[in-house]
Amino acid sequence: MDERRLTKGKNILFCTISVILLIVLLFPLFWTLITSFKTEKEIFRIPPTWYPHEWNTKSYAAQIETGDFNMFHSFFNSFMISTGATVIAVVLAVPASYAIARYKFAGRKAMLLGFLVTQMLPVSVLLTPMFIMFRNMNMYNTWGAAILADATIGIPFSVLILKNYFASIPAALEEAAYIDGCTRFGAFMRILVPVAKPGVVVCAIFSFLYAWGDLAYGMTFILDQEKRPITAGIFNFMGQYGTKWSYLTAFAIVAIIPVTLIFIFMQKYIISGMTNGAVKG
Repeated sequence: MDERRLTKGKNILFCTISVILLIVLLFPLFWTLITSFKTEKEIFRIPPTWYPHEWNTKSYAAQIETGDFNMFHSFFNSFMISTGATVIAVVLAVPASYAIARYKFAGRKAMLLGFLVTQMLPVSVLLTPMFIMFRNMNMYNTWGAAILADATIGIPFSVLILKNYFASIPAALEEAAYIDGCTRFGAFMRILVPVAKPGVVVCAIFSFLYAWGDLAYGMTFILDQEKRPITAGIFNFMGQYGTKWSYLTAFAIVAIIPVTLIFIFMQKYIISGMTNGAVKG
């Protein structure tokens, strides 16, 4: 098999472009971080400073104190909502994707098209019908409304990814399980799901992250501040007479820590799951 090697000049060029792109992409995060350590006066200084001349840690201390800015409640709310949405998405998407991959039935292509269309619809289009539905179900202003709404984002993505996984598994593997005495459900749970584990993990991760980063559903379907997720908690720092920018940026830095940790420790599953799931359509 031919292996193309980059010339030294092209290698330097591509490395330079990569570093420039990395700097551009990470600059907003860098600016948020240094802003969180500045005083309110220094934040509005012109020209802006590239590092805090006077270190301000009160914005971070306020996150763990009791009061309006305490973020532990918001963390717990987001965790419960994200976990619930992830469980629903995975439990429904795994058997659904298996059925779509293994069986030929009327409306199969239309169903896949429907999953694709739901991925394209903007959230603003779905807010009104979901609001009416949850209000009629007496679920408005509860975690359940946000969990179900966030699950509608994770389910289509999970089905489209896992469908390729199950389609790439040889049918002979499943038939061998039948010969050994497994039922169809037993073969599905004991053979196919473990084989598709990387894809299931990827779908769980992305469903969790979708729900963790959601703002529209959490703000629309939950009115009480103590029940809202962490993304909605950022509005605590936006008042009628101004915005506490140091507090807001500190809150944002702390809020992205779980997402960062997930990507650091689960990147092996994310990369392998996304690439393997795209092998066969």
